[in-house]
Amino acid sequence: MDRDLPADETPTTMPADRPAPPASRGPVLVSVCITCKTADGSAVVGPGMFAAVKAAIGVADANVTVRQVQCLSVCKRPATVAVSSPDGYTFLFGDLETESGTAALKSFVESYQNSDYGLVPWRERAEVLRKGMVARVPPARWSPDDGRAPGSAPK
Repeated sequence: MDRDLPADETPTTMPADRPAPPASRGPVLVSVCITCKTADGSAVVGPGMFAAVKAAIGVADANVTVRQVQCLSVCKRPATVAVSSPDGYTFLFGDLETESGTAALKSFVESYQNSDYGLVPWRERAEVLRKGMVARVPPARWSPDDGRAPGSAPK
């Protein structure tokens, strides 16, 4: 698991069935659910989260796009945000509050951009994102038979 890898560990060899880590970082897509409501359904919190994330992340970096989406299907854990890239892992976070979630996401996106395949080590994620983790989906174009994360040693 990614928690077990030292932050500075890099593989010395790459098996032929696994692509080398990307040399350049591609665009990052931050998708914010704008239909998220509070647990009791009394207020829609998604638009506020989108506005905050867009203001904090979307303008500062041309390689990051912040977009609104209608639903990420994590309705019991509002507000919900996904971070993805074409050749990177997709992370889905829930239970985010506007202020703390936005600050955590800004830091996470920076780490995501500087990590191979966007695989941000567990210890580099803010506590709110550790607790709010819903899913981590491997890159679509990379799927080794043994299921290991890129750069990890066989067990």
